[in-house]
Order: sequence, then structure tokens, then C-alpha cells
Amino acid sequence: VQLQASGGGSVEAGGSLRLSCAASGSIISINEMGWYRQTPGKQRELVAAISSGGTTYYADSVKGRFTISRDNAKNTVYLQMNSLTPEDTAVYYCNADLDYSGRHYSEWWGQGTKVTVSS
Repeated sequence: VQLQASGGGSVEAGGSLRLSCAASGSIISINEMGWYRQTPGKQRELVAAISSGGTTYYADSVKGRFTISRDNAKNTVYLQMNSLTPEDTAVYYCNADLDYSGRHYSEWWGQGTKVTVSS
């Protein structure tokens, strides 16, 4: 099983980026998927999450600016980030709670993708 994240980059304040994360391998089902971010010296924080049924959660700091979505057929989760500010600068990690064994769910992480927002 592998989670491959992409879409990070550099953008000016007010700009937009779209992150993608595709889960691959012998996956039976995926429960919740989400995006976290981390800056140097700080703990990784949950940015947004989405259940298999489409219920979403957003951190207060990104509500109204970020949108999480998923394509269950492609085992892919997206994060549309609009109105970016320098405070959104971080390494973003995707996360999935998935079952590959048919016995239980386990948590998997993608590699980070860096987002840099300049003022």
C-alpha cells in the first residue's frame, strides 16, 4: 500500500493550489481520508478530513477557503486551497484509514508535499 501526494508548490498570497493523494495497492476499502500539515517546530495538525460517505471536517483556520473531496473509485483525496496566506505555508501530508487485509483498518501516511505562500 502506498499513498502518493502531489500538487504542492509556491504561490503568492491570495492564490490557489490543489493537492491530490492517491492510495494504491491491494486496498479493500478506505474509511476516512484527510490532510494534515506541519511547520518546523510544531506538531502536525489536522487541516481537513472526509469520511467514506462524504462527511467533511475542517480546521477553523481553513474553513471557507479549503475544500476536501474524494473520488472513491480512484482511492484519491483532494484538497482545493483558495485564498492562501503565508500562514498556510507548511508541509502537507495525506492520511488514510484503510483496510488491505480484510481484518482491520490501519492508518497510512503519504509523503509530504511542500506548500509555500509568499506575501
